Amino acid sequence: MLYHGSCHCGGIAFEVEGDIGEVTRCNCSICSRRGSLLWFVPRDKLRLTTPESAMSTYTFRTHRIQHHFCPTCGCAPFADGAMPDGSPIAAVNVRCLPDVDVSGLKVREYDGKSV
Repeated sequence: MLYHGSCHCGGIAFEVEGDIGEVTRCNCSICSRRGSLLWFVPRDKLRLTTPESAMSTYTFRTHRIQHHFCPTCGCAPFADGAMPDGSPIAAVNVRCLPDVDVSGLKVREYDGKSV
């Protein structure tokens, strides 16, 4: 399935393809503050429909994950990182996919605070 997502103001917009089997709720310092529900997809399944220059990026601790956010509205629709084998991955905040009913999703808890 093809989903259309964006930050709140639409400054960052994207399409992402796949089936949402489950999402992850992480308790790390940034995810818990943002309230993100993350869907992990191969990075080539996410395509920006706005210029990359519209995004700001934040990294912390190990600097392996690039947390992208909108400098206008502050919304963080996705992050880029890599799987243990090095393959690129995107962590899509499903709360930024307006056609997804998050109340019906299977949620997996992840203890990112302890990593």
